[in-house]
Amino acid sequence: MAYYDEAYQSKLVDPSQAVAPIKSGCNVILSMGVSQPPALMQAVADRARSGSLENIKVYYMHANEAATKTLLVPDLMETVRPCPLFMSAHDRALAQKGYEQGKQWVHYVPALFFQAPRLLTEHISPDVFLVTVSPMDKAGFFSLGTNSDYGATVVRHARRIIVEVNANMPRVFGESLLHISDVDAVVENHVPLMEVAQKGASDEDTIIGRTIADQIPDGATLQMGIGGVPNAVMEYLADHNDLGLHSELFSPPMVQLIKKGVMNGRRKSVLPYKHVFTLALGDTDMYEFMDNNPSVVGYPVGWVNNPSVIRKNDTMISVNSAIEVDLTGQINSESLGGREFSGPGGQLDFIRGAYASKGGKSFVALHSTAKQETLSRVVCKLGGPVTDPRMDSHHVVTEFGCVCLKGLTLPERARALIGIAHPKFRDQLLEEAKTSGLI
Repeated sequence: MAYYDEAYQSKLVDPSQAVAPIKSGCNVILSMGVSQPPALMQAVADRARSGSLENIKVYYMHANEAATKTLLVPDLMETVRPCPLFMSAHDRALAQKGYEQGKQWVHYVPALFFQAPRLLTEHISPDVFLVTVSPMDKAGFFSLGTNSDYGATVVRHARRIIVEVNANMPRVFGESLLHISDVDAVVENHVPLMEVAQKGASDEDTIIGRTIADQIPDGATLQMGIGGVPNAVMEYLADHNDLGLHSELFSPPMVQLIKKGVMNGRRKSVLPYKHVFTLALGDTDMYEFMDNNPSVVGYPVGWVNNPSVIRKNDTMISVNSAIEVDLTGQINSESLGGREFSGPGGQLDFIRGAYASKGGKSFVALHSTAKQETLSRVVCKLGGPVTDPRMDSHHVVTEFGCVCLKGLTLPERARALIGIAHPKFRDQLLEEAKTSGLI
């Protein structure tokens, strides 16, 4: 222990010293969401503002509030080029400010989530990696805590690794460890972790949630996305038995199912009795539940979200949300009004993995309308990119029902999807389908 303590102390510096070796023109990889390090991001911003650091590209997914108050700010856009692999609300706000000035500030990189580690290590040179970690243990290991995702891979390839130790970051098992010998600089900053308030379920979410939960059998292994619908589904799973978790996201509703004994992983095919995730978004109670909990394990997204791994869990159930679906079954979950709204994330990863699973199913849910029932979200033609090809779409659910698209002809698909559209748009959709030759 003394040896590792000495190594730790030899690398412990203040944030400005930690980022001093970063060179102009390099690629800086930020960790994701909860684990984005505020003190280090501020230090990089200070250097950029001083003129000693220029022309850096910053790659990341899901910018947190600290990022948009430090490094990803308007006055640094001549020096810093944000390159997100997923557009968060903060990224959208920054992009909008750029559009208003006639400038491209945010440079989105399309990517499936399970491919992100390879993109960031093979196709994008990872010069520097900045990440928040848990305190070092007696064996000299830090934990990536809430975020194994692409970070667990990037830490094996980045030329320089700078960590921000935060006592509030949970120590998580799995493949999320980083040894002091692999770290170039350490700073300490014990601030509260980012928390995400759980969205309350709307009436539509509740109906959709019950519909999906009724089709989930005991013993199933689950992947749940974020938002009102997945949360509503989990509320209706309280009377189920022996559910498992193999999910990109770990969230507070899952903690409740685990505590009740509903989600125990007993029947899982891959890592039974382990709750597998790659990123966590929640609150302080959830982070405390994760800390030193051997049943909660974080693994790299290149493994967790790989369809060839997902499929090994029998009765794999995937639940995600969408922006719109067209009458052939193509699904857009990433673009709104012609602009990037989010990203594909791991949705397609799990849709493919779940369907390849023995007895597996995928569900994509959406409200039937938007903008106070003035727009139908079941459309004849998509207004954005195809996140999920029609060959992959399985179950599509709105508050008006659930349809299984597998095996249906195009005319059958069109009629089925019109049947779960809002009634006020069904006649219009039927006419559009006839005009386009679908029916």
